[in-house]
Order: sequence, then C-alpha cells, then structure tokens
Amino acid sequence: MSPWAILGIILGIGLLLLFYGIGIFNHLVTLRNRIGNAFSQIEVQLKRRYDLIPNLVEAVKGYMGHEKGTLEAVINARNRAVGGLQKAAAAPGDPQAMQELAAAESALGGTLGRLFALSEAYPDLKANQNMMQLTEELTSTENRVAFARQAYNDSVTAYNTYRQSFPPLFFANMFGHTRDAELLEFADSAAIAEAPKVSFS
Repeated sequence: MSPWAILGIILGIGLLLLFYGIGIFNHLVTLRNRIGNAFSQIEVQLKRRYDLIPNLVEAVKGYMGHEKGTLEAVINARNRAVGGLQKAAAAPGDPQAMQELAAAESALGGTLGRLFALSEAYPDLKANQNMMQLTEELTSTENRVAFARQAYNDSVTAYNTYRQSFPPLFFANMFGHTRDAELLEFADSAAIAEAPKVSFS
C-alpha cells in the first residue's frame, strides 16, 4: 500500500472522528438547551403561584387577623422560594441551585398547608368568593407546576443518560459537560405529584 493511500485512510478516519465528535457536541448542546427550556416552563408557573400568594394572604387576613404568625410565615416562605427560583433560573440543572429551590418550595408548601388547615375553622372565609377563586387558581397552578416539573425531569434524565453513555462519555468532559444535571425533587414528591386537595365549599 502506498504512503498516499495510508495517509488517505488516516485522514478519512480523522474526519470521521471529527464529524462524530461534532455530532456528540451538538446533541449535548441540544439536550442541555431542552433542560433550560423545560425549566423556563417551571419558572413561569412558580412565578404565577408566587404572585397569587400575597392575594391569598390578603383575602385571609381579614378573617384570621390573630393568626399573624402564620401569615408572616407564608410570606417569608414565599420570599425565600422567589430567591430560590431566581438562583435556579440562572443555572438550570445546577445541583446546589435545584436543591435550594426544592427546599424553599417544600417549606412554602408546608406553610401554605398550615394556612389552609387553619382556614377550615372560618366558615365565612370558606364561603368568600375571592378565597374560592384564589384556591381554584392555586390548585390549577399546582397541576401545571407538577406537569412542568415532570417535563424538566424527563429532559434532565435524557441529558444525563446520553452524557453517561459510551462513547459520548469520552467527549462530554472535553466539551465542558463535566457533570450531570440535577433533577428537581420536592421533599414531599408524592404530595406534589397530585394537586392539593383543598376545598372551601
């Protein structure tokens, strides 16, 4: 075999590896972008939820004025969750940001649960139209958060599986994909998976 033929084979193999590497790089970028897009859907729904909470507290305040500590706890938990969402939105998939958001969301869910439990003792509040509408909107938003979170977790799983598979594993670190993306799991995943069963009627 002539030296030119050997050189041609080496160049051919080199080009194949180059194009294969480019294909892996592009696929990793596509999967990472899907994570960002999926998280933006969670962000939209959580912002909607955070916007509803001050209205809920205002609606409840007139009936439950002496439960000031609970109302303040809800607002404080909401503010922590807003901060957690901002950090997570800046780095979707980042393990620390996702864990902080999950912890803040779990704390918020707990304080809202206490608020709804206390409100059961107020028949006039349960009959209030504004309260019923806010509760319905919150329940609807929780459903949307659950669906968006599932889509996000599916995107993260697809990215992590591809990044960890052979042979992309060898190329991923070279292309800056050095770690797995983090799933968004809430402490009470079973409860989040279903819309909260809150009734004021």
